Amino acid sequence: MITGVVNTHLEATIQLTLRGPKGQTQKVDVVIDTGFDGWLSLPPAFITHLGLSWHRRGRAILADGSESVFDIYAGGVMWDRRIQAIPIDEADTTPLVGTALLAKYELIAAFRPGGKVTIKRLNQV
Repeated sequence: MITGVVNTHLEATIQLTLRGPKGQTQKVDVVIDTGFDGWLSLPPAFITHLGLSWHRRGRAILADGSESVFDIYAGGVMWDRRIQAIPIDEADTTPLVGTALLAKYELIAAFRPGGKVTIKRLNQV
């Protein structure tokens, strides 16, 4: 189970531990964005600090209808007590967790400042 808190902007947040290719780690507070279908997005400074390897280019249609082209890196994240290799999108914004990382998990959030956020694995049938 993963826990977090709803911040004063009414955003569900959690803290993740990220891992670079040489084993270096960094903790980062991330906002859960259910409108983002990717895994994780990070600003360039985090990607540089972790020494992540470039993987490929990506394209996305943003909420305003515009198209965005961005770099995707290979990285690792501690997710539910296990290191998971994931693609990480470079975006010069607040770090975001998307629905690809939430797949097979249940998200519960009490949307008030200080409210509890809980992410737990769904029972597999």
